[in-house]
Amino acid sequence: MNKNSNTYTFIFAVLMVLVVASVLAFTATSLQPTQDRNVRQETMQNILFTVGVDSVEVDGKLEYLSRPLAENNFDKYIKETIALNPDGSVNESVDAFNVDLSKELNKPVDKQVYPLYIAEVKQEKYYIVPLRGTGLWGAIWGYISLKDDVNTVKGVIFDHKSETAGLGGEITKMWFRQRFEDEKIFDSNGELVGVSVVKGYSGGGDKDDNKIDAISGATITGDGVSDMISERLKHYLPYFKEQTEMKVATK
Repeated sequence: MNKNSNTYTFIFAVLMVLVVASVLAFTATSLQPTQDRNVRQETMQNILFTVGVDSVEVDGKLEYLSRPLAENNFDKYIKETIALNPDGSVNESVDAFNVDLSKELNKPVDKQVYPLYIAEVKQEKYYIVPLRGTGLWGAIWGYISLKDDVNTVKGVIFDHKSETAGLGGEITKMWFRQRFEDEKIFDSNGELVGVSVVKGYSGGGDKDDNKIDAISGATITGDGVSDMISERLKHYLPYFKEQTEMKVATK
């Protein structure tokens, strides 16, 4: 075949595309189990971070909770992993750990399932709720843990798809996450209000006003965090009401 012909050039280009596509497909398939395990370990790590487990003892020494250590110690602290129906009943047919909130949120509310993790750390009980919402440029997500009164925040962790570095992207930073610690999600009337990220907040260390100070220049992302917390938590009210004697609203 004439190597200078258009036919040769076309056939060569097609073969190269097929070879490259095959190599990429093989590589992606080969790496998928590793990627899936990394995601699983990171999820466990984030869940444990919200209840203050950021290090574990290994051979008599405290070590940072790496992803592999999170996987190895997950069952030590997480005593129950359950999926809830909208009425607060437990859905035995669903593996809560594998629930994808990005897909659940596309379903009608009465068709969704709501994952819940119940932890025990130093004889204290915590409820951990997965979160997902929308920031300025895309999806934001994370976890919030509540103390045994299902009113007081133990800890939070957030992540994002494309928020601006130095602005909305700051939701991942420890200094911002620490502002949520010990905040209340119910107001004095027992209404679920979540924790609002408020621009110009001047409440100082008041942990009973359901508010924290916003990130400068990231108002929309902060609003997204506020909405995400209150929207997700309201679906757990039927379950929490059954599990505690506290007076809570069901609106």
